[in-house]
Amino acid sequence: MESPARGVGAPAAVSSAPMVPELDEITTGRLRLWSAGPDDAFRLLRYHQDNWEHLRRWSPPVPDDYLTLGYWERRLAAERGAAEGGRAARWAISWHDDEVARVIGTIGLTDIVRGPVESATVGYGLAAREQGKGVMTEALAAVARHAFQPLALHQLFAGYLPVNEPSGRVLRRVGFQVVGYLRDHIFINGAWRDHVLAQLVEPTARPPA
Repeated sequence: MESPARGVGAPAAVSSAPMVPELDEITTGRLRLWSAGPDDAFRLLRYHQDNWEHLRRWSPPVPDDYLTLGYWERRLAAERGAAEGGRAARWAISWHDDEVARVIGTIGLTDIVRGPVESATVGYGLAAREQGKGVMTEALAAVARHAFQPLALHQLFAGYLPVNEPSGRVLRRVGFQVVGYLRDHIFINGAWRDHVLAQLVEPTARPPA
């Protein structure tokens, strides 16, 4: 297994820093990761409508209006507020050369904790038709670099269902290491599900900012 420093690969380009670093756009060789707001609700709705049968296998229960425009307008407004407050950072994923920025996946950092812990939890999802192209490995590596610099986090955690080995392979490619097993951790698809817990640590062991 590669060390975390090598696993995250070469630096991704990040746009000039806005007031809130969590809202930075991130670009890689093939992808554009951008912060969606309420005006982008239809794009996120369309992505989830088109992929819900694929995504629901890995998702906790959702509200009855989950696949409506109103829900996504409210949710994206709340996500923007969480980013501005430094509690989370979420991005939509599009192909870099797609002029209309169709959403092909999502990725985010949640539960950001500062101080002596400096950690966040990573979550992500990808359109069914884009599976097997290395998209999420590329996006996750870029977000990990962004989390360690400029966000100055020390560690990232991610959990995945034991049956979701493709997700486990993505994490290992980026340098995450399995550190635990959580029983009955999250209620998904009608039952409490076990999760494998993985961690990626910033390699310089710098002290908290």
